[in-house]
Amino acid sequence: MGSSPAKVGGGRAVYGAAVGILMLEARFPRIPGDLGNALTWPFPVHYRVVRGASPDRVVRRRAEGLLPAFVEAARELVAMGCDGITTNCGFLALFQRELAAAVGVPVATSSLLQAGAIQALLPPGRKVGILTVSAESLTREHLRAAAVPEGTPVMGTEGGREFTRVILGDLPELDPVAAEADLLEAAERLLALHPEVGAILLECTNMCPYARAIAERTGLPVFDMAGFVAWFHNGLRPRRFAEPRETDPRRGSA
Repeated sequence: MGSSPAKVGGGRAVYGAAVGILMLEARFPRIPGDLGNALTWPFPVHYRVVRGASPDRVVRRRAEGLLPAFVEAARELVAMGCDGITTNCGFLALFQRELAAAVGVPVATSSLLQAGAIQALLPPGRKVGILTVSAESLTREHLRAAAVPEGTPVMGTEGGREFTRVILGDLPELDPVAAEADLLEAAERLLALHPEVGAILLECTNMCPYARAIAERTGLPVFDMAGFVAWFHNGLRPRRFAEPRETDPRRGSA
């Protein structure tokens, strides 16, 4: 007689998505590559919009008064079935410790959390350099919260024509070509001022669509939040490899 199929467990409302993404409340376009575009991901994710969390309030006003709303939304994602939480704004590094303590699952608030690991990869004399949507708003407190090494160079895009204006202004139209030009110009300024930079880290999650262009222009490795979340997901849902066949010579014959 055949054996009955193994039983499976329950207890959640929704299954199949390990990562939950806390979203700012914004209306600017989210093109593929942006964390807020579901086509970015080769795996399913859950989203929760945090009401009142405008780009301006989170970036320029340090997300003042928003921690309870982010905690509530993160807990909702965990209750939905998420095994890890991330966000779509690098400036939310300020909430890293509080969110991780509140939800009881791994939390990756910011792309900036990668800075120390990237620095460790580089040869002596080289540094990781950060591109951000607003250098004037990225304080030492943000950097410390993400354990960014002291002396890490930072360059903002606020001097450009399109990217910062649309994202922080929360405007309904974006010219991706002009936005890419802003990112490329900021990367070139970063390298001109800091020729010791050996890798670039993109703070802003909306910069991910332009990572390839930056890498091609500068010849340097570029790290962003999309890659970080993919790494994060791989830890939550490790890849299953095929079991070795019994005739595999490394195991001997059956």
